[in-house]
Amino acid sequence: MPQRSPFRYPGGKTWLIPQIRAWLNSQPKRPGLLVEPFVGGGIVSLTVAFERLADRVLMVELDEHVASVWATLLGDDADWLADHILNFKMNQQSLEKELSSKDDSLRQIAFKALLRNRTSHGGIMAPGAGLIKYGEQGKGINSRWYPQTLAKRIRNIGKISDKIEFIHGDGIAIIQKFVERPDVVFFIDPPYTAAGKKAGTRLYTYYKIDHEELFSLAETLHGDFLMTYDNAPEVRSMAERHGFDMVEIAMKNTHHANMNELLIGRDLGWVRNRASLF
Repeated sequence: MPQRSPFRYPGGKTWLIPQIRAWLNSQPKRPGLLVEPFVGGGIVSLTVAFERLADRVLMVELDEHVASVWATLLGDDADWLADHILNFKMNQQSLEKELSSKDDSLRQIAFKALLRNRTSHGGIMAPGAGLIKYGEQGKGINSRWYPQTLAKRIRNIGKISDKIEFIHGDGIAIIQKFVERPDVVFFIDPPYTAAGKKAGTRLYTYYKIDHEELFSLAETLHGDFLMTYDNAPEVRSMAERHGFDMVEIAMKNTHHANMNELLIGRDLGWVRNRASLF
């Protein structure tokens, strides 16, 4: 599976990519636009853009640090960011100096965001996340810092930037702008924490979403949509209330533990037709 995102993300969706391909290939014709309103690490949007599964892609993210990276990559500074990563000498002192830098230019914020993402526990960028102390093979902060790989991914994204638009903003507000467009499809993977769990408040800076509003909005869309959620009773109840289809699917998290997530849509017959899911 191609690893295209510059981020390491706790809720990354690389494991879902075969289903994303199947979903988009099941559409009557290639969508004019895929909207990802909570883009995060962006693997779905990137896959759709690289593999031309839709004519264009719109990525939306509210978190200012994550947004700075996408805005930089898809703007004029992708090469600057790649070069800066290649030239950075990673050690504890240089990392702390860079993270405390007062330079607040967009590209510098993006560089610091990637530094923090690659050197914090689990890639968590929300306030309070600690830096890696030990890491892979005792490498500490260097254990997830792969400058050559990161630079290559960044340059590759820069090459397809004409296919992607990025908006730093509220995902739900952006969805509302495309409600009546039948040629627009939506991949909706909101920050969500099942009742009784605290993980979401650690993983995301912006984790408070009105999920009932989101489900109601999805019901009005003229185009197709695919949601992913925790497999939780309250999510199932919401989906049932809105008449949505649901399929439980095995996923792998960052610790390679097998867990189940819910896929939610209008008609997930294309999922059930995939022999690998039985």
